[in-house]
Amino acid sequence: QVQLVESGGGSVQTGGSLRLSCASSGDTVSNMGWFRQAPGKGREGVASILIGGGTIDYAASVKGRFTISQDNAKNTVYLQMNSLKPEDTAMYYCAAAPYLRWPSLALFPDEYNYWGQGTQVTVSS
Repeated sequence: QVQLVESGGGSVQTGGSLRLSCASSGDTVSNMGWFRQAPGKGREGVASILIGGGTIDYAASVKGRFTISQDNAKNTVYLQMNSLKPEDTAMYYCAAAPYLRWPSLALFPDEYNYWGQGTQVTVSS
């Protein structure tokens, strides 16, 4: 079992920044990712990182603005979000996968077994 605790959401204006944190505990996982879900929409992969290996994937919509990173000593993954836009408004979830069937599936929610409770990010214009 893996437990995930997110923090760092909030409300900002367009162009602002936020940093989300996800602290994990329990079993070893291979990948951790950030996903988001806006009202009335499906869950979307935002960023993923290979734990200990550094392989990173980003959704096209956030590439160049968001940065995922890890602190292995703290078992924590971060998502630094810069140049935020109103369309980034969503509930953001941290997730962990014991393994991926294929590396190309790193941003697919179905690959992840463990999920945090979510943290709201609201960007106003």
